[in-house]
Amino acid sequence: MNKFLIVGLGNIGNEYKHTRHNIGFDVVEAFVLKHGGFFKIDRLAEMAEIKWKGKIFTCIKPTTYMNLSGKAFKYWFDKEKFELENTLTIVDDLALPIHKLRLRASGSDAGHNGLKDIQLMMNTDKYPKLRFGIGNNYPKGMQAEFVLSKWLPEEKPIILKKIESSVQCIENFASIGIERTMNLVNNLHFT
Repeated sequence: MNKFLIVGLGNIGNEYKHTRHNIGFDVVEAFVLKHGGFFKIDRLAEMAEIKWKGKIFTCIKPTTYMNLSGKAFKYWFDKEKFELENTLTIVDDLALPIHKLRLRASGSDAGHNGLKDIQLMMNTDKYPKLRFGIGNNYPKGMQAEFVLSKWLPEEKPIILKKIESSVQCIENFASIGIERTMNLVNNLHFT
């Protein structure tokens, strides 16, 4: 049976709920909800296990805070003995416009502290990532405030569509593979 580790990056705590930086949590929650699962507190993460079409998904939301995401990633990766190519990390991306998603089989952390920590713990950047564009519409020096801010009312319809597409992306990643899924996801433009 194929098994997959799905990692949504974000920060725990109500003050971070549904912020741009927590979109990884929101996507993984939507995937688990769609498939009738539920999260429980476990080692270094909130964890849910989903069975779908003969596949098992271990879905985690690290409770280590963003900058130590690698600790939770490595723990679950080692515990369940996943193949690195069967992991998918969902993360916010400032460099991508709000109407884009980008799936890659590998790639740098691009300055993202959560990815930086995973790369450090795993000693590689060759693991799949779904980057969720959050835009970069903020005044100089206000990056931290921007990523920790909530979505604007006019952005919400696009974000909901992108979350839905991200859930589909997780399903496609597991069923038709990363190459075909990249062709589907990377050309999408949300309005």
